[in-house]
Amino acid sequence: MGGKLSTKPAQNSTKLCPAKCYLHQNHLMNSKTSVNKILILAANPQGVSKLRLDEELRDIEEGLLRAKKREQFLIKSALAVRHRDIHRQIMDFEPQIVHFSGHGAGEDGLIFEDLTGGVKLVDGEALAGLFELFADHVKCVLLNACYSEIQAKAIAQYIDYVIGMSQAIGDKAAIEFAVAFYDALGAGKSVEFAHKLGCRVIRTAGIPEHLTPKLLTKNQLKREESVTKLLHCLLLMLNFQHGSLQFFYLTLPEIKNSE
Repeated sequence: MGGKLSTKPAQNSTKLCPAKCYLHQNHLMNSKTSVNKILILAANPQGVSKLRLDEELRDIEEGLLRAKKREQFLIKSALAVRHRDIHRQIMDFEPQIVHFSGHGAGEDGLIFEDLTGGVKLVDGEALAGLFELFADHVKCVLLNACYSEIQAKAIAQYIDYVIGMSQAIGDKAAIEFAVAFYDALGAGKSVEFAHKLGCRVIRTAGIPEHLTPKLLTKNQLKREESVTKLLHCLLLMLNFQHGSLQFFYLTLPEIKNSE
């Protein structure tokens, strides 16, 4: 979401806002319901282009409010998030789903705010190490930011489901995806289905960015790692056999001469 970093301060930059919590009253009347907590972290610091973060949060909440299984979801949102707010919000709320909305800078990381409201980059390895500590309850991470597939791959080492963007994504596409994703979860669908629906809704909205959101799973990465290790072992065996054959052919004349 958003594009390259701008050297000009953004107008009407988001000020520090206390975390907001939304709880549907049906949950209070049904203590037996299993609740999925969604933590939305948003950042739009000074010096980067202005994003429609409020619209995204509003549309997600409105979608879940009308959802069939709305009593199973609890949402908390935090704006102007700094790097230290990430672990604080996760520890306080103990969510199953963590959603980041903001800017991404590719290999350099996701863009949060520093203590003065400026840009603070947090790279993939740092985020992965953080989420490793909360993998007992965080099951899904959605990074709704440009070029965030890099961070998603790092986090997916420890979290069951992680969604990142393979390239730049516009505000409209990012909002369409997020709203449809949570619409599906609110209807009781799986994360895989929710990801597919989000991509299809981007396309039905007439936005040519439906291939940008990428779903990664911890099991998928483990399988790919196992295949990579197997291929590495096979290559080592082939190289060893090739080396043995070379040694045999090189020493063959010497054997003949010694006879």
